[in-house]
Amino acid sequence: MDIRKIKKLIELLEESGIAEIEIKEGEEAVRISRMPTGSAVIRALPQIATGTPIEAPAAPAAEAPKARPNEHVVTAPMVGTFYASPTPGAKPFVEIGDEIKVGQVLCIIEAMKMMNQIEADRAGRITSVMARNGDPVEYGQPLFVIE
Repeated sequence: MDIRKIKKLIELLEESGIAEIEIKEGEEAVRISRMPTGSAVIRALPQIATGTPIEAPAAPAAEAPKARPNEHVVTAPMVGTFYASPTPGAKPFVEIGDEIKVGQVLCIIEAMKMMNQIEADRAGRITSVMARNGDPVEYGQPLFVIE
């Protein structure tokens, strides 16, 4: 596979916010996946006689912490990029210890060039922020804990 095609795939992956993509061209296959730090990694998959790629074992998924009875975990409603503030360098929407109201904006998740405001579905106090600014997030990933 041509290196220019691979570079273009990396650019498309970064622009779209997709976590992983696999492309097969004849007997060649390439999987490009985002690391937790947001950098792209290229891993060529070996082929067996049938032309099927040999999958590497998946890393064990980190279990979400269990919420205590008086806590509520706000999870990501979509796959995208987490932003804690409305613009780079601006004050975050919420910080640990902030009292929040129902409907208050907690963060933005960028998905497919759309900025989606994530609002609190419960009033309370922020006790934990589980994502960092600019991190890719997956559907259902814990973002905040409200007490």
